[in-house]
Amino acid sequence: MLAFALDITQNKPANSKESEDDELKQYMDYQRKLNHERLVHHSLDYSKNQLQENIDSSDSEKLSHFLQKFFAVSHQFADAETLMLMLRKLMNSQNSTNNWYRMNSFYHSVVFESMQQFVGVYNQMLVESPEKAKELGASEGVEVDFEDWAYLYFPDMDFHIGKSLSYTHYPFAKRNKAIEEKWQEKIKEGKSKAEALKLIQDDYEIDDTSVKLLLGQKVTPPDLELLYTSVENPIYEALTEVEDGRWGVMDGESLLDHSYYMGSHLKVWEWRKREEVEKETEMVINEMSKSSNKK
Repeated sequence: MLAFALDITQNKPANSKESEDDELKQYMDYQRKLNHERLVHHSLDYSKNQLQENIDSSDSEKLSHFLQKFFAVSHQFADAETLMLMLRKLMNSQNSTNNWYRMNSFYHSVVFESMQQFVGVYNQMLVESPEKAKELGASEGVEVDFEDWAYLYFPDMDFHIGKSLSYTHYPFAKRNKAIEEKWQEKIKEGKSKAEALKLIQDDYEIDDTSVKLLLGQKVTPPDLELLYTSVENPIYEALTEVEDGRWGVMDGESLLDHSYYMGSHLKVWEWRKREEVEKETEMVINEMSKSSNKK
């Protein structure tokens, strides 16, 4: 199974504070309608099939266009054959129930873009072919909020530093912006891109694989190895430990509780903005209707 920031085998999460907060409960109700294992599986499968179809077309221009659009970041460090190899490794790892497989930034990029593409297709399928969507089992009839999913399940977005996320991903965007500004600051002082990044690497805990990716280096055979550990090893145990004030979270909360709590705040902000837009639109329509009637 692929190891993300949170355990994708846990599909019915609960939060210790949701009984006290209606908006948090609404957010957790949404979370309980997702099946993360199926979502990841179908995303990788869809991505692999789309890539294979374009490779089989024997049209180099079509393949190049596909890679630039579908794998906007990943195609810069891997060609079509390498991407196919990475997707196969990811699928084999995802289908393994005996081990957790940890991914580096190269793999995070491929998974991110695969899921981004599939979620768009899946959400459209929910509207146009709900029965077909139901067969996939990725959610209980609800659209998947990819931005929210990425916030919870990716450890960072370092592979997107210097590039547009196409989403706000606020916590990651804030980190990326800080890194970009500090990196540019060092470059303006006369350092090379590599030297400047090396100087700030420890401050932001940027791993070596991310450094290679950010410097535009191609993926190498050692980078294609997925680190694994037995599923019997409790790699997510620290997330559920409750210690007063630990890591700055609220008293009586675990890191997992805090992750959902912060996710709900970002989501509620989105819901409220949407409600505001809908109300403003309704007001405009009513005013236009009144004006039309007066004429």
